[in-house]
Amino acid sequence: MTTVLVVGARSDIARAIARSYAGSGCELILAARSPDALAGDVADLKLRYGTAARAVAFDVLDTAQHGAFLDSLGELPDTMVCVVGLMGDQTQSEHDVAAADLVMRTNYTGPALLFAEAANRMVARGFGQLVGVSSVAGERGRARNYVYGSAKAGFTAYLSGLRQRLAQAGSKVRVMTVLPGFVRTSALADMETPGLLTAEPEEVAAAIRKAEAKGRERIYVRPIWRLVMAVIRSLPEPVFKKVKL
Repeated sequence: MTTVLVVGARSDIARAIARSYAGSGCELILAARSPDALAGDVADLKLRYGTAARAVAFDVLDTAQHGAFLDSLGELPDTMVCVVGLMGDQTQSEHDVAAADLVMRTNYTGPALLFAEAANRMVARGFGQLVGVSSVAGERGRARNYVYGSAKAGFTAYLSGLRQRLAQAGSKVRVMTVLPGFVRTSALADMETPGLLTAEPEEVAAAIRKAEAKGRERIYVRPIWRLVMAVIRSLPEPVFKKVKL
């Protein structure tokens, strides 16, 4: 049976991803700092899909323990999906170094170093898949969220480099970058977002599974984001500085 580890499993996106894999008969391991809060999710997966599921404790910021965490799972999962993320407050991050540091470590350093550890183990085993949920915010720094965006840019670049390294080595370990854009989750409940650019958590899960089937490794959940970000990236710097996005 295929085993899938979902890291950052308490988010709405993570829950949708877990249900999608469970619906295909996969065994689920849900990882979060407070695994007790996942008891309902574990029970639901078992009851609704008849699959094995369990919750485990994991703090992505405790990078020194990443190896020990993977060891504690027993067998290395076939697929690892990282949905860890922290938007933070941009204004606070501009004036509070600790707040900015937390956003950066949560969105980049922690996930990247976890994947570094997992990738080497998957290469040694001979196969595996790493799925990193990043963000379109990382494609160009914008005044409204550049601390978060810079961290996601780092994670996106890391995934790209890791993917190239493994491909050039002939490895069968796949690395997927997922760029969701706006997603209708509890985290964005107070934010008004454009309907055409806003996906549901289930769309993110479906996009990942579709990309797996087609062998795609860098995806926008809603294709329109490809055009939107192409336009934003193409703006000359003097123009971009004046635009409020």
